[in-house]
Amino acid sequence: MGLYDFTFYDLIDRNAVCFKDNAAWLEAADGNTLTFSQYKESVDQLACGLQKVGIEKGDRIGVIAKNSLEYFLLYGAAAALGAIMLPINWRLSAEEVSFNLNDCQPKLVFADKEFQETVEGIKERLPSVENYYNLGPERGDFLDFNSLMNNQGEFEQENVSSVDGFVIIHTAAVAGRPRGALVSHANILCAGMQFDYLLNVTAKDVHLSLLPLFHVAGLFLAATAFQAGALNVNMNKFDAEWAVDLIEEKKVTMMFTFAPILSSVLEAHEKTGKDIKTLRIAAGLDSPETIEKYKQITAGTFYCLYGQTETSCVATFCAYDDAPGSAGKPLPLAAVRLVDDYDRPVAVGQVGEITVKGPMVFKGYWNLPEDNEYTFREGWHHTGDLGRFDEDGYLWYAGRKAEKELIKPGGENVYPAEVEKVILEHPAVEKTAVFGVPDPKWKEGIKAVCQLKAGQSLEHKELIEFVGSRIARFKKPQYVEFIDDFPLKADGSPDRDKIKELYGGEQK
Repeated sequence: MGLYDFTFYDLIDRNAVCFKDNAAWLEAADGNTLTFSQYKESVDQLACGLQKVGIEKGDRIGVIAKNSLEYFLLYGAAAALGAIMLPINWRLSAEEVSFNLNDCQPKLVFADKEFQETVEGIKERLPSVENYYNLGPERGDFLDFNSLMNNQGEFEQENVSSVDGFVIIHTAAVAGRPRGALVSHANILCAGMQFDYLLNVTAKDVHLSLLPLFHVAGLFLAATAFQAGALNVNMNKFDAEWAVDLIEEKKVTMMFTFAPILSSVLEAHEKTGKDIKTLRIAAGLDSPETIEKYKQITAGTFYCLYGQTETSCVATFCAYDDAPGSAGKPLPLAAVRLVDDYDRPVAVGQVGEITVKGPMVFKGYWNLPEDNEYTFREGWHHTGDLGRFDEDGYLWYAGRKAEKELIKPGGENVYPAEVEKVILEHPAVEKTAVFGVPDPKWKEGIKAVCQLKAGQSLEHKELIEFVGSRIARFKKPQYVEFIDDFPLKADGSPDRDKIKELYGGEQK
């Protein structure tokens, strides 16, 4: 710990003084509440327990579980010891879970009862893991989480720097494999500070923590509320009617949303008549119709942004009404530049790749030095996304570079190449192209255009389930179209632009 360092554990220590008896975390399922001082006491006990079983600075701690108090305590205890959290997307297939864990070689893995069977099935492929612990309200058969808490909370403090790694979040599978983005203490604290400033979050606010803690938005917004001394009301499973009950009862003031979360909350409000007018802040991505409806019902403000895991969730930001359809202006601590393929800045109004530098840029991809060298070329993080600036400094998102084509159904990231690889494993499929199309529920849906092998037949639903059985089900296509004349380039590869032109757009 250096003179100029400040870590997430320092924040926990500070809040235990500044907001001592204020409620920090409330479990909506059972009403269990911890104050900021009680949270620190529990973090210290867990850190002590983890240290006794061998966790040291730099060790990774894998977690596959729904949101819970214990999950958030693990983040605090890891921060205290300088360990690195490795949260796993529980929607992934067993094969994908195994890859992400093995990629970062955790010493311990925590799993709630719902996912322990998945972990049991891949244990033999996880040689780095020394012990498995249970997590969540229903414990299951792994080692008891409470055994790590039975102590006085006296642990040996590590020399942890603000630029040390804090969490690894795997991105979507570009070039056939996910990449672990290493985020530091400074990254998460800078993001939280700017969210608190831009949203005017104070200790009087209440955050409905409904996005999963493996997701950059779920983790960073929970941390943002914590940083301001606000209350996190945790939902371990999203249910729209339960959400409106909590908004009314707990006077929730803020939430982060991806389609169709907010629209389902508004529908539940209309169905139940619950009062949700305290919800002054909604931020994220949604349709203009849903945003307008939210504003009419609550008189609150919807905030739009551009960001990614690699920029600590956010890089540009604004209120929706400031420039409807835009992604906002660069944050106070973010430099955003648009460049051409030769890293030359483009003029206002022209489209270029979005590049970012500043204290919110991540530390790099785990054990991928060549990828890091390419991503950080010229001293800027290259996002792979395209945008243009208008005369007023607002960023307008303009899609993705061909090398990083991405589909975002409901806030998740899906690379077409990963889905195409699975589809081509089906014995009846000769060629395929996968791309994003407008979707009324998820905002962006996944479509697969396929050519079958001679003499083969295949039902749409059969192919969809085939994909869903091999990778995470959120990556399976919602739309499938079989064609005979498959557009190809001169080199024999799929002509993706032509295929999108012919078969993209609104789907019937």
